Amino acid sequence: MTRVSAEKTTPLPLPFPLSALIGQQALRLALLLVAVDPSIGGLLVSGPRGTAKSTAARSLAELLPSGSFVTLPLGASEERLIGTLDIDEALRGGGVKFSPGLLARAHEGVLYVDEVNLLADALVDVVLDVAASGVNVVERDGVSHHHAARFVLIGTMNPEEGELRPQLLDRFGLMVEIENCFDPRVREQIVKARLDFDRDPVVFRERHAHAQQALRQRILAARSAMAGLAFEDDVHATVSRLCIAAAVDGMRADLVMLRAARALAALESAHRITRVHVESVAEAVLKHRRHASSDERSDGVQDNPVQQQNKRDKQSGAPGSESGAPQSAPRDDDGWGYLPPERTGTARVKGVVALPAKKP
Repeated sequence: MTRVSAEKTTPLPLPFPLSALIGQQALRLALLLVAVDPSIGGLLVSGPRGTAKSTAARSLAELLPSGSFVTLPLGASEERLIGTLDIDEALRGGGVKFSPGLLARAHEGVLYVDEVNLLADALVDVVLDVAASGVNVVERDGVSHHHAARFVLIGTMNPEEGELRPQLLDRFGLMVEIENCFDPRVREQIVKARLDFDRDPVVFRERHAHAQQALRQRILAARSAMAGLAFEDDVHATVSRLCIAAAVDGMRADLVMLRAARALAALESAHRITRVHVESVAEAVLKHRRHASSDERSDGVQDNPVQQQNKRDKQSGAPGSESGAPQSAPRDDDGWGYLPPERTGTARVKGVVALPAKKP
């Protein structure tokens, strides 16, 4: 009697339709943006348990060309991720024999990393590199192989379980933070929709088939339209102003913001990219990159710590703040460790009598 493995006979569960997702407008928009242009660099979704992070990630895959949804397990090895090369076969003159990994399987689909903050940093680096370049390069003992790996990267995390290093955070193109819903009516709608889906997924999906098809067509049309959208000077100026105001590191935020704005313009079938498109995507681009404090000037240039303290002194009426007395400057250029001068109270002492010196 021949046994058939359960892996071959058990069908995969049907995904919840993205068009039926209630609320989470920021998340839905970010998912569509990275679907239109995967070179944005992927999406990081942060939020507490039970806020539909995984559901939303799975729902996007069927809108993409391949429809593949590949999960990267936390315990995966680097070989399982990038693939392996058969060196013995190459030495025998049989050519390079490559066994595809998870990155190859995710091509034109979604690569999903749940609890990405718990994934080994080395694997996160590899995933982010390939997500940005769209090419996976495998090298071993002087033998090299490369293949296309253009996928939508979606990472989810619960901030209560730890954070990503800043260097890795910056590598994600967009970030969306999901919060718990405390609106009773919205909660009821979410629960009812989920119960309807669980009761009969096929019927539920049939009700949203038209909306799903419309979303799929929007994504495909936007991908084709992006090449015809150029960045004009006012768009560049808006991007620079926003990134300077957020005191971001490097130029990655500028590039991601431009790509995300272009993807949004293409999704909306706009004829040109405008400042409104830039401002609409700015929060998702800067959420995990912003360093500016609340003491920002309106021109987008951040005051140094000395200027910030002087402003606070004037607002609070601190002694000496209006006297025009010169303030001592900090020794370091960035003002680190600087404390504002404080006036020391003095008192006049009367009747002080000098004591005679003691004889040796």
